[in-house]
Amino acid sequence: MSAVPDPIEAGLAAGWHVIDCATLDEDRTIEADVAIIGSGAGGGVTAEILTAAGLKVVIVEEGGLHSSRHFRMREAEAYPKLYQESAARKTRDKGINILQGRTVGGSTTVNWTSSFRTPAATLAHWQERYGLRDYSAAALAPWFERMEARLQIADWPTPPNANNALLRQGAERLGIHTAAIRRNVNGCWNLGYCGMGCPTNAKQSMLVTTIPAALAAGATLLTRARAERLVFKGDRAEHVLLAALDADGIAATGRTVTLRARHVVVAGGAINSPGLLLRSGAPDPDRLLGKRTFLHPTLVSAGRFAQPVEGYAGAPQTIYSDHFLDTLPVGGPAGYKLEVPPLHPLLLSTTLAGFGAAHAEAMRHFANTQGMLALLRDGFHAGSQGGAVLLRPDGSAELDYTMTHYLWDGARRALLTMAEIQFAAGALAVMPMHEMGRHYGSWREAKEAIGALPMAPLLTRVASAHVMGGCTMAAAARDGVVAPDGRYRELANVSVHDGSLFPTSIGANPQLSIYAITARLADGLARELTNGPARAA
Repeated sequence: MSAVPDPIEAGLAAGWHVIDCATLDEDRTIEADVAIIGSGAGGGVTAEILTAAGLKVVIVEEGGLHSSRHFRMREAEAYPKLYQESAARKTRDKGINILQGRTVGGSTTVNWTSSFRTPAATLAHWQERYGLRDYSAAALAPWFERMEARLQIADWPTPPNANNALLRQGAERLGIHTAAIRRNVNGCWNLGYCGMGCPTNAKQSMLVTTIPAALAAGATLLTRARAERLVFKGDRAEHVLLAALDADGIAATGRTVTLRARHVVVAGGAINSPGLLLRSGAPDPDRLLGKRTFLHPTLVSAGRFAQPVEGYAGAPQTIYSDHFLDTLPVGGPAGYKLEVPPLHPLLLSTTLAGFGAAHAEAMRHFANTQGMLALLRDGFHAGSQGGAVLLRPDGSAELDYTMTHYLWDGARRALLTMAEIQFAAGALAVMPMHEMGRHYGSWREAKEAIGALPMAPLLTRVASAHVMGGCTMAAAARDGVVAPDGRYRELANVSVHDGSLFPTSIGANPQLSIYAITARLADGLARELTNGPARAA
């Protein structure tokens, strides 16, 4: 991998303005036109658009600046370095594991490249329920097209690896439609280690696209800097108070940075964005801030096959099925999207149920194991209101999220569906990820057992890599703290540009939705800040 050119190293040599706050030996004050808190999908897109408009932009990232030369395809290095809470972030009850990025590029640096437009049914619901009339498929199409071109999102021409092919094979034998996933890659080597940072710079994450473009245009990047709070004066954010972090990016060094800007864009991702605004005491007259935070609760099933599957090799997600979304109305029983995860030793071993000899036996079949995911669509039904972002005693944010009876019903149906598909694909045995589950040798046995398993936190394995909501965007103040233009309603110079805007989950991997929607919002903000039109009431 050493022969791969490193655009980050080249940019730094060319004079990018990057400040590693771990190295500060005194407090600093920095001024800008716009402060962007977060460098992920929303922050990265916004940074590129605003700097291109001639605005002085400062990007704040809590994690470090890493690049292809640091991405060595080793889980033990990647998870502590690149993920929130070392890839062990959990809901308040510890019942759901949450994977979110914490590095320059945010989750785009470590995601699995799956790129879907916001489903039409989701947009229709937002228009009807939340008054987002301008968020139709037609209105957003130019923005999807723009970001798909910018990030080279296209059909993946390479045949799926065995892990993905087995989903297609089993589903189609049961008459369940599958399709190929579009990916944001350029010259992908088909390695399969996307979740540990792309070692070849093929993944078109913010790390190698919009952030370098913004830095080349004069933006400043602050790394290992935690946004502690926005400090308000009247209805304006006067400055952002940042805490410098140590080289591990965890403990505060005692140095602070005062960041003064005409406008502040909050783009730390769902959980962190509501958390920052809550910690800052942002006005919230309708007590909506942090509420309706969604996860796409994800169930996992492992199938054991006679032949090698080697789920660690090859593009991680290339086949999906929306059959159980398309055949259920958005307000009906919980639907779910079927996908395949990459299988790496640490990721699989910490997800597998059981312990001791049984766990060791399961891991001995690692190379012959196929994994399947079911992502529950939440937020469209009275039985699925999402969770709430809360502050711990130390001020850090956590998500209190309850799996309701409605969601548990979807979870059981999803586990049954995945087992049936895996057996149809030829599995010798299937194990639902449940503390009381085991490997079942036939579909009949699995169907009976899964039907009897108690669906409960800490028994049923639930995870999520998709966090949405918490700063709901809506036409009316009673429905959301953010207006349709991305502006925080009660503050004259604060916007939110990330997945926390979504009024519901979207029912698909969210990165492309964030790219397109924040590009549209950033374009409007750039015109306003450079031309100065009055904001509509």
